[in-house]
Amino acid sequence: MTEWGRRALDPKGIVVVLLIVILLAIIVLNPSFAEPGSLMRFIQRVAPIAIVAIGQYFVIVSGEFDLSMGAVVTAQVMTVGHLVGVDESKTVPVLFVLVGIGILVGLINGLATTLLRVPSFIVTLGTMLVIHGAIMWWTGGVATSNPAENFRQIGRGGFENIPLIDSIPYAVLVLAAVILLAVWLSRRPFGRTLTAIGDNSAAATFAGSRVWWTKTSAFVLSSLSATVAGVLLVGFAGVHPSVGQGYEFTAITAVVLGGVVLGGGRGTVLGALTGAFTLEALFTLLNFTAVPATMRDAIQGAIIIAAVAYSGVVFARRRKRSRTSTSTNSATTSADPTTTSAESAPSTPSTGGDGAVRQ
Repeated sequence: MTEWGRRALDPKGIVVVLLIVILLAIIVLNPSFAEPGSLMRFIQRVAPIAIVAIGQYFVIVSGEFDLSMGAVVTAQVMTVGHLVGVDESKTVPVLFVLVGIGILVGLINGLATTLLRVPSFIVTLGTMLVIHGAIMWWTGGVATSNPAENFRQIGRGGFENIPLIDSIPYAVLVLAAVILLAVWLSRRPFGRTLTAIGDNSAAATFAGSRVWWTKTSAFVLSSLSATVAGVLLVGFAGVHPSVGQGYEFTAITAVVLGGVVLGGGRGTVLGALTGAFTLEALFTLLNFTAVPATMRDAIQGAIIIAAVAYSGVVFARRRKRSRTSTSTNSATTSADPTTTSAESAPSTPSTGGDGAVRQ
């Protein structure tokens, strides 16, 4: 029980407890929410936010930020509206165009951050403004007609007549594929290197990691996740320049809520995913309790402050306990009269990476 309690109070565990409590509160207010069909529609709504949060995770765990995600979502949505139109034959070619845009934006963000050494906060803020301005100039800031129905079905359609759950939305399947890919990447050398870079970039460089390429790849993943979210949102919300607005802050809130440390080096994909589900569940609960939608931004800001503060306190206590334990062990070893200097000294001389003996 003590171990379970310790895990529940961990930044990664407390968000799970919070999610369960919120879902139970929603079910109490609206019992139909517990029906399989309703839960599936809830996951469908969460899918764009969760995908963007997973992309933001890769950037934040490396010690950087991506503030351009919302602008990328808007750009992709408006591009679909202007290029696809009602011509269903353009769906596949435009999807390739969207992927190319996502890769290009990610490369610009990553290379400007790593090779030009401009802080990612500034780079992605500038990218956000450039993309937003370009989209407003291109479209005139007005909505367009919805694209071909086969394109919209990616976000709003699904497999029908499924026993118990009625249907499986395509968005849920896309989310599942993104989760599997993200978890796989996070456990590969790429993901471990990314976490090491966020923890100590200099040490990762000395260890032989290509820091610039790894971070740039994280920015590309972030932009591609925003692209996927944009494709899904075309089915949800249609084509409008306000679609995607504020998604970068929603993603950061979800990632931080999921226990990923700002500054990098700590966190998991599943933590970011849980944070996204918790955030959307919270907004659903607020809707049921008739809390004004205008409070949403204020609540997001409060969540960021609370989550960062809580994580800081927890990790500070862990470091303090670790230092205390190390000091105690050292004092015990020094006080042990049976320990000789020969036993406490290393049996071989320490060497550096160049083979030179370190005194």
